[in-house]
Amino acid sequence: MMVNQSKQESPAQPRGFSRAISPVATTLETLRQEGRPAFIGYFPYGFPDVPTSLEAMRVMVQNGVDIVEIGLPYSDPVMDGPVIQAASKCAIDNGVKVEGVFEAVQQVQEAGAKALVMSYWNLIMHHGVATFAQRMAEAGGAGLVTPDLIVDESGEWIEQSDRYGLDRIYLVSPDSTDERLQLTARAARGFVYATSRMGVTGERASVSESAEALVARVRQAGAPYVCVGIGVSTVRQASQVGTYSDGVIVGSALVHCFLDDQGRPRRDRRQALDALASTCSDLHWGISQSKK
Repeated sequence: MMVNQSKQESPAQPRGFSRAISPVATTLETLRQEGRPAFIGYFPYGFPDVPTSLEAMRVMVQNGVDIVEIGLPYSDPVMDGPVIQAASKCAIDNGVKVEGVFEAVQQVQEAGAKALVMSYWNLIMHHGVATFAQRMAEAGGAGLVTPDLIVDESGEWIEQSDRYGLDRIYLVSPDSTDERLQLTARAARGFVYATSRMGVTGERASVSESAEALVARVRQAGAPYVCVGIGVSTVRQASQVGTYSDGVIVGSALVHCFLDDQGRPRRDRRQALDALASTCSDLHWGISQSKK
């Protein structure tokens, strides 16, 4: 018997690629037109506990953070210094899971800032790259910062991020070759993350002079937006970095608000949140002055 072809179900078609404009680049361009760089603040999901981490991100946005970099705690954070390592261990001990980070993304987006997730690639790979990208987009997230993923090995992420209109933030360092900078600038979407120095994250007395030279090299390589992080912790440093970058990334100085002198989570959560609000407000002021 002949089958009526008109009644046959059409084969499932793959989802098309997004034509959405980069959400982070849009923010950076708007702020550039206003004459100032972006304030990008990092905070780990689940530290010192899940509810407090969500409140901390809202406080950050309320006190001047334009883009929140939400850290996914990882057991082997090779790029992170002692402050963020301590925070990550606390979050892991609390039993946080990758699935929970999408709530944080949604909360940041609803608070009025762009939400990036900073994650070591192993966590994304085990969750499923396509699944993570879809859920990130559904939560209103802007994209991923991937400190240990190089462009050469990110074919699947490039495909899925293009499919869902997500930004790809790759890191470069002062010892990156010009060829590597060009490759990264072509593959990045949103901005290129220029590390101010070699080594791990953490608060430092000064920002390396190599940072400004690196930003110039990344722009020469073709990146329209370059933001600087690692070692930026004081108002003076943030203001200085803001004079030559499109965004100033601060992490350890914000996380430190929740740790005592022994590196343990502060018991008084309200005091820690107040310290975070004050720190963000001061940094925002310094960054705002840097272009004037």
